[in-house]
Amino acid sequence: MTERAQTYRIMLADDHELIRHGLRNIISKSDKLEVVGEVSTSDELMEKLPEVVVDLLVLDISMPEVNGIELTEIVKKRYPALKILILTMHQNVRFLCRALAAGADAYMVKTDCGQEILSAIEKIREGGTYISSSLDAEFSEDVLQSFSKRSPAQSFRNLTKRERQVLALVAAGKTSKQMAVDLGLSPRTVDHHRASLLRKLGLKNSVDLVNFAIRNGYVTLEQ
Repeated sequence: MTERAQTYRIMLADDHELIRHGLRNIISKSDKLEVVGEVSTSDELMEKLPEVVVDLLVLDISMPEVNGIELTEIVKKRYPALKILILTMHQNVRFLCRALAAGADAYMVKTDCGQEILSAIEKIREGGTYISSSLDAEFSEDVLQSFSKRSPAQSFRNLTKRERQVLALVAAGKTSKQMAVDLGLSPRTVDHHRASLLRKLGLKNSVDLVNFAIRNGYVTLEQ
């Protein structure tokens, strides 16, 4: 947020005009908040962000062309100070974990009431993270802290594409030799990526990696 801004500047990104209209009405109830732009596609969003000063992006998870989770990661890399509130119909812990891992500051469900959305925006403005009340009971505080800025080593945002591939294969129970074949790498290179995963995530062994992947929704116990 810019220090000189008198109001908290918000951009709405949703491909449904009715949703944007409803959000604008909710936000207009607070004289501390201001909607400074609306977009309906990912292309429009990336074109408009450089042109407008924005403190918070309210982003639909089901955007055309590029989904909201991928967009969150892209936007956070380009505008790290910009806060992002994911708004979705998906009342799903896996989507929640992936959104937070991508850098989202809040995860709200479209069935949440207007007052809760205003509360979420206020908490984000104060530097906090907000999770929909319909999901926070399923999402323990220690897991939430693993994604916070106070624990950056726990964030998937720090992992390379190859490290994420290795993590998925570790969680699937593959050995280093099997992973080497699957990825077209040498076993030594796979072990290097595994060691890097442990270091970045602050974990001790492969069992911890499996538990971490399951806990954060990248694999399920059934898989």
